Amino acid sequence: MTRQFSTPSSAPSPKPLNMDAIVTQKKPSRLSRKAALTLTPAAVARLRELYSDDPSTPKLLKVGTRKKGCSGQTYSLEYVSPSTLSKLDEIVEQDGVKVLIDSKALFSLIGSEMDFTQDELSSTFVFNNPNVKEMCGCGQSFMV
Repeated sequence: MTRQFSTPSSAPSPKPLNMDAIVTQKKPSRLSRKAALTLTPAAVARLRELYSDDPSTPKLLKVGTRKKGCSGQTYSLEYVSPSTLSKLDEIVEQDGVKVLIDSKALFSLIGSEMDFTQDELSSTFVFNNPNVKEMCGCGQSFMV
């Protein structure tokens, strides 16, 4: 038995799809992106001081990692000019302060917190990194 279906002649013809409208409509992502780096209030205050030392030359602090130490990697901090940014580097802005993260170090820094500590003998930026699997005895190098 063969059935044939027919549409009534009064049925409207289907409209063609507008592909441009479909492509431009972007669904919100269900995945939340983890912050690359967060800054504590002490780190923000210290960076403001460092950036305001010489306002005539614009500069950013670039955070990266280097192969060094007994555990494999160590943090590196350097000033860079905003004109030398790589399009793969990530800029983190918090409370009006910008920090640049080297694209090569992004994987090992994701979710880290940058703090500034000061005592009678030293002052330094300290990283609280949840990705660290092993750290050397002196605390200067780490492995992810």
